[in-house]
Amino acid sequence: MQISSFSLKATLLAAGLTMATSAFAVDITGAGATFPYPIYAKWAESYNVKTGVKLNYQSIGSGGGIKQITNKTVDFGASDKPLTPEALEKAGLIQFPTVVGGVVPVVNIPGITSGELRLSGEVLANIFLKKITKWNDAAIKSLNPSLALPDTAITVVHRSDGSGTTFVFANYLSKVSKEWSSKVGADTSVAWPTGLGGKGNEGVAAYAQRIKGAIGYVEYAYAKENNLPAVTMQNSEGEFIKPSIESFQSAAKYAKWESAPGFYEILTNEPGKTTWPIAGATFILMHKIQSNPENGAEVLKFFDWGYTSGGLMAKALDYVPMPESVVKLIETSWKNNLKSKDGASVWSK
Repeated sequence: MQISSFSLKATLLAAGLTMATSAFAVDITGAGATFPYPIYAKWAESYNVKTGVKLNYQSIGSGGGIKQITNKTVDFGASDKPLTPEALEKAGLIQFPTVVGGVVPVVNIPGITSGELRLSGEVLANIFLKKITKWNDAAIKSLNPSLALPDTAITVVHRSDGSGTTFVFANYLSKVSKEWSSKVGADTSVAWPTGLGGKGNEGVAAYAQRIKGAIGYVEYAYAKENNLPAVTMQNSEGEFIKPSIESFQSAAKYAKWESAPGFYEILTNEPGKTTWPIAGATFILMHKIQSNPENGAEVLKFFDWGYTSGGLMAKALDYVPMPESVVKLIETSWKNNLKSKDGASVWSK
């Protein structure tokens, strides 16, 4: 069966944004997380029309983004796994959040539509631990007494590449399952107990769309774009919540950016009756000492525009924009920490 590619890719040619190398000259370059790719694509399209500046963003996964910025092959890296203050200092980097979104379990079960299937964190972990292998398992049926669940084998789909989406998902499972925490843990790459690996959110979505009985995890925009039924999750308050910008906002409000060194903040399993439990921010990584300060300044102008003018686009794709108070903190960080080799601040506004 032919899987249609993410429709936002159609906008990339006009925007000057490409998935890899391009024959066209670009003004700024970035690489990393697939989680924010839909909104970066939309921002790039509009920003290019407004300014003529093009962005070449390689959607290769957070692990690749961290590697490329560390090797100084791009102007910025992108990761959904925040680096610790110690790791940032060691690498000579700063990081800052751009938007908050949701990681969503998606399923392909005949007759089950989006939001119908309910799962708890423990049951979700046990599926990915290969302790639950059929959709009509008693643990799933007890959460879904009114659903006709088939005697179908569960096929787990996970990321094959280094992924911040994986980090957010595995971090959540580590908080709700002691067995997951001790046996698997949370990182951009983990030793999966079972399943098939897909590259990028795109790859996981494609497998989940194609394989009957599949369960995977993707950023919410990919679930909506590919018409993948999303799971309703039980949150830390015991409430069953559907993924939405409102439930992501409920998680985002618990972020304490003003007291988080290096903006290191993880938003999984947060409190609140309306909170989606598998939420996270996505981050940009840049070198403190900019060897090409002109390009560094252009990167900052792009994200400043995204903060101030791209909020409606972000909301349309179910991302939560950064509040104005947080943007002020971020831009203060730019001014204080991003310097040219002669010590001049790269950011001025």
